[in-house]
Amino acid sequence: MSSDFTMKVGESLLAGGPPGTAAEPEVIVGDLNGPFGTAFATLLGNQIKGHTKVLALMNTDVMVKPATIMVSKVTVKDDKYTNILMGTVQGAISNGVLDAVREGIIPKEKANDLGIIVAVWLNPSVSKDENLDHKILFDIHRKATTSAIKKAMDNEPSIDWLLENQDSIVHKYFQKELDK
Repeated sequence: MSSDFTMKVGESLLAGGPPGTAAEPEVIVGDLNGPFGTAFATLLGNQIKGHTKVLALMNTDVMVKPATIMVSKVTVKDDKYTNILMGTVQGAISNGVLDAVREGIIPKEKANDLGIIVAVWLNPSVSKDENLDHKILFDIHRKATTSAIKKAMDNEPSIDWLLENQDSIVHKYFQKELDK
């Protein structure tokens, strides 16, 4: 990692489990000593009803390193959804961050200097699923978090790849409209 590292951005989409268990984290990894750190602190302090920002915890009082803020992309409206987001998914994100450190994606010696912001998408249908498999949900969000961090740190996709593949990439929801 270069000494002029300020901020990296990445995303990942991981599906394949039962309905509602897909994960689509968007991450920003940045140096806490600079503009990113100011944004990190401001984000944590700027709470908005339905879109509460929380530190990612391994358990009720064990914060993950690098310090990570979770921001829900979905308006949080009910207790069951909140419990899944702040339980299963929060634990998964924390473990995904530690996996990124363990795999060397984030250098261990930078764990106290960097911060991560994760925009979390959790399908609202989970709060209605009486048979939700929390283990599958956990595993998918954990892997997606690590993947998004890896893509951020590796600057993926590269601009060359994007330019080369631009005409063959069609957003799946746009494609569904074209197929009608």
